Amino acid sequence: MSLETDGPGDSPHLVIYNRIWQSIAERKLRPGTRLKEEQLAEIFAVSRARVRQALSALERDGLVTLVPNRGAFVAEPSIEEARDIFFARRTIESQLVNRLCATRTPGAIARLEDHVALERDARKRGDKTDCVRLSGGFHLLIGELAGSPYLGDVLRDLVSRTSLILVMYQRRSQTDCGPDEHADIVAAIAAQDAATAMALMDHHMDHLEGTLDLDDELARQTDLKDLLQ
Repeated sequence: MSLETDGPGDSPHLVIYNRIWQSIAERKLRPGTRLKEEQLAEIFAVSRARVRQALSALERDGLVTLVPNRGAFVAEPSIEEARDIFFARRTIESQLVNRLCATRTPGAIARLEDHVALERDARKRGDKTDCVRLSGGFHLLIGELAGSPYLGDVLRDLVSRTSLILVMYQRRSQTDCGPDEHADIVAAIAAQDAATAMALMDHHMDHLEGTLDLDDELARQTDLKDLLQ
């Protein structure tokens, strides 16, 4: 679903959608969080019908699960979904940087370099919220600058789903990839070295996926006795 940042002229359900999407992408809303219609209606000063419209759109995009007689919950991606999402991101983002290498402009490179500088500043300040927001924003900027609205929309959804996956499966000892890997990708794009840029993006996504614990056997241990022994 293609939705721009909400503004004065946006429909109420689009405003709700975007705020929830952003909160998921920034890992403020955790997997399994209940999204109460009445509470959302009060927060956004809209009818529950508008809220339901937004929640239905979020469900179509895989970010919310609607459970009959229970309500709406932030989605909890399975291990299989996690692997599929990283496969999709690896495939799409590799092609986006390939395209950007061929079409890049000085202005595009300046925007990417400025973004990496903001990431480094956030990391230096220890601002985890900004680090998460800017890290995902880098990939969305790649999609925007590559000039593919369709792939940009697909990537937007994948980035948000990735945030849910990281909350659920990232090892506690691991942290997100720092801005240095992003800077290397930008340098390759600036040099119009498509092969290197694509390889660096693949490595970057491998690195991020490698911070996850996607052990099927561990996931199947749902008995409390087994988990506590």
